[in-house]
Amino acid sequence: MIVTLTPNTAIDYTLQVESFGLGSTIRALDSAWGMGGKAADASWILGKLGIPSRALGFAAGLNGRRMESMLRERGAETDFVWVDGETRLNSVITVAGEGHSTITSSSLKVSSEDLSALSVRYQKALEGASCVVTGGSLPADVPIEFFMQAIAQAHERGIPVIFDSSGPALAAGLKSCPALIKPNLAELSHWLGFMPSSRSEVEQAARKLHDEYGTDVIVTLGEEGAVAVSGEGAYFIHPVSTSVVSAAGAGDGVLAGMALAYSRGESFEHGLRRGFALAGAILKTLATADFRMEDYQELLPQIRITPL
Repeated sequence: MIVTLTPNTAIDYTLQVESFGLGSTIRALDSAWGMGGKAADASWILGKLGIPSRALGFAAGLNGRRMESMLRERGAETDFVWVDGETRLNSVITVAGEGHSTITSSSLKVSSEDLSALSVRYQKALEGASCVVTGGSLPADVPIEFFMQAIAQAHERGIPVIFDSSGPALAAGLKSCPALIKPNLAELSHWLGFMPSSRSEVEQAARKLHDEYGTDVIVTLGEEGAVAVSGEGAYFIHPVSTSVVSAAGAGDGVLAGMALAYSRGESFEHGLRRGFALAGAILKTLATADFRMEDYQELLPQIRITPL
């Protein structure tokens, strides 16, 4: 069973508009609900593939109930700790041909008792786990060591952890040597202290991370593809030519594909192929982290991976 651990749950409401400006009424061309919190969105993606998972984390309020219902509709098991406040509602504004912006807020109120309750549920979930996906941001009052401890607990049981976060949370979690991290170029630059100027520098940085922490690394480069380093080798994932409706949640398709590969003991390259096909399919939909099966199946044989 794949387990997803989401400390800061969220749902996304995406509005597609022709243009955006203050002081006027804007009529949306389309709108859609999606899963916004990492790593619950991986459970949502896996559910559409018919893959069972168990989603844990903190949730609150009406937004939390909607988020849980969305996961259950996809077949995911849920075991959230219900806290004060409200699960985040992210408003995503997508302007055709120009990209998107997300308006978010932090509203979960997590107590020490809530942390203890989630720890108990997580320990129980690990008993039947084949892989853990965790990451995202941390609510206020949740200690920076949260990810480090969660990764270490899984590591002690030999369970691979896919970890996707940024800033101090990424630095803290790395200390527990997750199986895989997936920084984008900006997140990698924050860790390095400078912006890599070439694909070769990205590869060198990924190899350094792999050698120092024993973690597989996927660095996403947006429209320029991605670079990946693992114990099996280093790879360049070529960008896929596809229409982009919204990029929100595309990177989490990579998390879901890799989680399936780790849980089944499949090759790293096989996980990359599945993950980037999911990412490409998500780009073609308005809802965050959603996709159409026909798009995924069409893109799967088109993913080009070159050994480095």
